[in-house]
Amino acid sequence: MKTLIVEDDMVSRKILMRFMKKYSDVEVSVNGAEAIEAFLSAHRDKEPFDLVYLDIMMPVLDGTSVLRAIRDYETQKSIPDKDRSVVIMTTALNDKKTVMASYDMGCDAYAWKPLDIHKLREVLVRLDLVDGEI
Repeated sequence: MKTLIVEDDMVSRKILMRFMKKYSDVEVSVNGAEAIEAFLSAHRDKEPFDLVYLDIMMPVLDGTSVLRAIRDYETQKSIPDKDRSVVIMTTALNDKKTVMASYDMGCDAYAWKPLDIHKLREVLVRLDLVDGEI
């Protein structure tokens, strides 16, 4: 599996990196513009990301804009649903409107901050990205 972590907060970024290295090759972006470039570069190299952790509030370009760009690209390239990147949004916001809008744009799950590694693992198992065995 190949994962892109898009997170401007150093602590959250390190937690996600440490956690995901057990399951995946990991790349990191610290803002939305870097994330889009990493996503497009991975597709150009024919090694797309299986999973994208995407923070909502970031500098340069916010997470919902990045999500929209990812889903627009996948639609434009006629990438089948089964081959699209799974997107897990991360946020400290408790804003139902933003959450629902993100699901409408195609996010697959939410992870609330502060991050709970056990809950993250449950989400990965539910999305069939990792084995349910401990």
